[in-house]
Amino acid sequence: MKKPKPSAWKSAGTGLAILLVLVVYAYGFEITKIDLEELRSEQRQLSITRVLRALARPEIVDYEREEQTVVAPVYVGCPADGTMPQVPVVETSGPYLSVIPTCAESGELVEVEGFGFFPRSTGPVRFVPGNDPANPVQLGRDTITTDADGNFRLQLELPDRPSDESQYIRATIRRNVGSPRFTQNARNTWDKIVETVFLALLATTIGTALAIPISFLAARNLMKSVRSPLAGVALSILGWVAGMGLGVLVIGQIAGLSKLLAATPLVNVAGVALSPAVLWLLARWAMPAEETKAPSRAMRLARAVSLLLAAALGFLALLQLAELTATASLAILPALGSFGFLASFLFQVSDILRVSTPLVAALVSGGVLGSMLGGIGQLATERGSNAAAKVINVVTTAAAGAALLGILGWVIEALYQIGRPGLTLWWPLGIGAALGAGLAAALPAKATLPVGLVIYTITRTILNSLRSVEALLMAVVFAIAVGIGPFAGVMALGLHTIVSLAKLYSEQVESILPGPLEAVNATGADRLQTIMYAVVPQIVPPYISYTMYRWDINVRMSTIIGMVGGGGIGFLLLQNLNLLQYRAASTQMIAIAVVVSAMDYLSSVMREKYV
Repeated sequence: MKKPKPSAWKSAGTGLAILLVLVVYAYGFEITKIDLEELRSEQRQLSITRVLRALARPEIVDYEREEQTVVAPVYVGCPADGTMPQVPVVETSGPYLSVIPTCAESGELVEVEGFGFFPRSTGPVRFVPGNDPANPVQLGRDTITTDADGNFRLQLELPDRPSDESQYIRATIRRNVGSPRFTQNARNTWDKIVETVFLALLATTIGTALAIPISFLAARNLMKSVRSPLAGVALSILGWVAGMGLGVLVIGQIAGLSKLLAATPLVNVAGVALSPAVLWLLARWAMPAEETKAPSRAMRLARAVSLLLAAALGFLALLQLAELTATASLAILPALGSFGFLASFLFQVSDILRVSTPLVAALVSGGVLGSMLGGIGQLATERGSNAAAKVINVVTTAAAGAALLGILGWVIEALYQIGRPGLTLWWPLGIGAALGAGLAAALPAKATLPVGLVIYTITRTILNSLRSVEALLMAVVFAIAVGIGPFAGVMALGLHTIVSLAKLYSEQVESILPGPLEAVNATGADRLQTIMYAVVPQIVPPYISYTMYRWDINVRMSTIIGMVGGGGIGFLLLQNLNLLQYRAASTQMIAIAVVVSAMDYLSSVMREKYV
């Protein structure tokens, strides 16, 4: 078989490609200012050597120290007649210094000898100006180590400090005594690294809990089959808006009643104790396990009223439980002593209940009313004529469009304070109604819309937008919102965890086997049953793996967000680096490395065991 002849054009193309790559990298060198001459600079080498030596000696343990400080006179500038200045007689019964010669010009060398100091000990030797003893001058390699007899010898270059008065060479030799003890820096590092680990744990827990439901909305294979007629979509939007507003109003009244009942402790305790039984009875009556015949209209209405009453009672019980928990935590706090954090935890849980209950109530009431009205809209479209469906579509869609753009106008007014209702209220209402009516007029009367894909697209867009924002920036924002500290770090990492895990989880949902989905759908199961029996069993192992991996990531990220006020060890590390305290910073670096390595080992063991 003949070998193909080499092509001149192909060879030229290859050469041009190589040349282009070289040009790109050459320009990259120019942009990034790569210059090894700086690395060979003597000043740079001295600086990096000093820093590396400091980092190699982490400030973890310390000792009690005793020291010996001795001075010897020296003259910078000799007398004009050439005679040597007279110096006091040296007392040799203890440690002492000898400086030869006793006078020299600036920049000349003198020999300094020390005798009788602590053996095999270290310390600095400094030049002390006679007129400024509080500011000694560093003289090159001024740290010395004594020999086994406590002696040392070195040469020092005198600084440019000429004076007719005597100045001094001062040696300070120190040695360790007693047992080693942890430094204050080591104790601070321990406190902050523990804070860092729990910061990451709470952020991972919160983020995982919220990312799981969001991931189903961001899974295309689950959402693409969700379709609804236009009237169902419009009425569902109106139901969500009205339901959330109604939920906020109702929960406000319930909160007032809860405070009134909480004023009497006995009533508060009785309400919390009896609420579960009452709720169970109402739910059991309103949703019986089986029925021999279809319920009447009056019975269905009574059951709906019972469910609403049960929901209101449930929210009242949550608020009552929050009040009772807060009261109990304050009562037991003095008795717990060093375990007072348990009482503080109970108080914070009660505060979370108080804050989150109105939000949950709004979402629940919005979801219930939106689902009910959406079902009514779908039923009306399916059973009515084309003309009736067209009229219903135009009216409901115009109302929904007005509601959505009206809310948007209200948000714009709240942010920018324009102060012109015509622009931020009436115009959005009118435009929204017109757009809604136009959409309804353009679409077929009984056409269905890909609601699931719209929700999927919106969810994915929000997740991608938030994921593009670094956790550092989130920490800055939350530090402004709640103050500098680990709480801001938990919120920043929690939000970043939500958007990151929701993407990973949703991609895992999209890659599940379609067979179980089709089998469960064939039985007539609804969407919730499909997810429970066909989706969840396939995603539990990868969800566990992703969650543990995210905890590992959060531990590493929490060491960084502390640098911008997010709590944890990062703030301490940045502070020591800014103050050039490299030995202290080395302690924090070691702690971070140990924790990250331990987390990596722990997560690998857990993945091997459970995944």
